[in-house]
Amino acid sequence: MYSLEICAGAGGQALGLELAGFQHVALVEIDSAACSTLRLNRPNWNIIEDDLRNFNGKDYKGIDLLAGGVPCPPFSKAGKQLGNQDERDLFPEALRLIGEIRPKAVMLENVRGLLDSVFDDYRKKIIDDLRKLGYSAEWRLVTASDFGVPQLRPRVVFVAIRNDLSMEFNWPRPYGHPPLTVGETLYDLMTVRGWRLADRWRDQANDIAPTIVGGSKKHGGPDLGPTRAKRAWAALGVDGHGIANDAPDPDFVGLPRLTNRMVARLQGFPDTWEFFGKKTPAYRQIGNAFPPPVAQAVGEQIRLCLQAVTRTRLRRVYG
Repeated sequence: MYSLEICAGAGGQALGLELAGFQHVALVEIDSAACSTLRLNRPNWNIIEDDLRNFNGKDYKGIDLLAGGVPCPPFSKAGKQLGNQDERDLFPEALRLIGEIRPKAVMLENVRGLLDSVFDDYRKKIIDDLRKLGYSAEWRLVTASDFGVPQLRPRVVFVAIRNDLSMEFNWPRPYGHPPLTVGETLYDLMTVRGWRLADRWRDQANDIAPTIVGGSKKHGGPDLGPTRAKRAWAALGVDGHGIANDAPDPDFVGLPRLTNRMVARLQGFPDTWEFFGKKTPAYRQIGNAFPPPVAQAVGEQIRLCLQAVTRTRLRRVYG
């Protein structure tokens, strides 16, 4: 099955959908560092480095899946209609592309805050607009830790299925067992330079991580979030005030900082997935990513839905 990815970022969702059985015909992303990351890891992918507003979907009409991590409007703009577009709100562009392409299915992810009451009218209008286009759509809160990611990370996932195909779609069920703790997940990375206190640290880091945040280009260097998040990290034995270049040395004493590779693992990226750029832009790519295991879980259900409908139609034709 084939997918078109918009606002692809560093490839968390694209990687998850690849694992779910989708081949990407194109990935659209405006950020140069993120595009370099995508090219670094998947040289064969068709990466389109451009503003989504300039992208025309006519060449992808009828594709199986349109997916992406589309930015929503800030809270102060939420009460306005979609027609009064804020430059940070790309949902109107996603709706435009859905109308142009008429994909079989749509999968978009966003931050937890999009389910807050201030966005009620905004979400309803998107549902209504897609209903007019012939889609059944739903917003759902999905928690990364339910799918093996060692991090809380609640995200809003939006799935729309064309009406003639939607009867077979089911949201993925949580795995039913807890993910590894931060200590279990990162122990081998913490010990690569021979840190003598790593065993003690692993025992302290005995829970999943709080939600990792990537921040924006307008703010300073990388850290692990606001004050409350830093306190949660400290309880796990992690200094959340910055990102380290390396694992602790043998005689290190105190709370270690995470490296970008450690953060990427907590986001569900495989260690083979590389991030282009210096520490700060690389961290922003990691922190803003959609965990690949979550994208895979939802993507597999979309694929099963579309395959089930195809099989049903074939049985009707051939008996």
